[in-house]
Amino acid sequence: MNKERRKQIEEARKLIEEAFGKLEDARSMISDVMDAEQDAFDALPESFQDGERGGVMQEAIDNLAYAIDDLESIDFDSVYTYLEEASA
Repeated sequence: MNKERRKQIEEARKLIEEAFGKLEDARSMISDVMDAEQDAFDALPESFQDGERGGVMQEAIDNLAYAIDDLESIDFDSVYTYLEEASA
């Protein structure tokens, strides 16, 4: 691989690092929202928790948890490894 393509790979790696930081910020925000929604759900009387309102809130909490799980499943280490191996 020539010097120019190695340079492009390095630039891509830097962009990926920036994206990782932004994704981590987004994950943290989503986690905060999920925690606040969980606290609001927990503060509801049991009759509301078991009703439509509670169901909607629980579904939102579950979807936020799924979003967090998907964000955490991105394997940036393997991406970096592949880029390093490609530019070797």
